[in-house]
Amino acid sequence: MTATHVDPAELRDRLASPDRPRLVDVRTPAEFETAHIPGSVNVPLDLLRAHAAELGPPIGPTPVLVCATGSRAEQAARLFPDARVLTRGVAGWEAAGGDVARGRPTWALDRQVRFTAGALVLLGLLGSLLVPGLQWFSAVIGAALVVTASIGICPMADLLARMPWNRGPTPVDLDRAAAALAGEPVPQLPPR
Repeated sequence: MTATHVDPAELRDRLASPDRPRLVDVRTPAEFETAHIPGSVNVPLDLLRAHAAELGPPIGPTPVLVCATGSRAEQAARLFPDARVLTRGVAGWEAAGGDVARGRPTWALDRQVRFTAGALVLLGLLGSLLVPGLQWFSAVIGAALVVTASIGICPMADLLARMPWNRGPTPVDLDRAAAALAGEPVPQLPPR
C-alpha cells in the first residue's frame, strides 16, 4: 500500500484552514528538538509502532505524518492508512519556505546510520590488515545495507533511535501525545 502524500504548499494551505490537520512528527526527540514544524506533536516511530492501537486510528482529523525526508513517515503510514505523508518531510517543508522551530542541533538519524555503517566497514577493512578474513565483516555490513534499503526497513536506525543521545531532554509522554493527537487539552508537564 502506498501512502497518500501532501506537498508543502498544500499543507501550508491546510494549516491555515479551520479543519487544520494534526501534524505527527515521527523522528527521534533529539531530531524533533533540532527543527520541527510548529504545532507538530512528536511521537517517535518506535513508540508509534509499539502503541499504534492506543493512538488510533484515526489519530485526529486526517493527520499528516512528518519525518526528516519522508521514509519514516511512510513506515508510520502503514499503521495509520487515513494519514497523509508530508512530501520530502521537514527538509521539503523548509526548502519550500515553511516555518521551522529550532532548538539544540543534533545529527539526523539517517546521518548517524551512514556514519555508523561507514565506520563499521572501514574498521572491518583496516582490521583485515591484522586479522585475515575480517574484510568479510565489511561485506556483511554492505550486504545488510543493500537488503534493508530494498525492503524499506533499517534495524540499525531502530537501534540508534533508542540511544540516549537521540532521546532528547524531555521524554515523549504517551498520554500527552495521545491527548494532542486526539485534539484534547494536553496535560502539562510537571516542573523539572
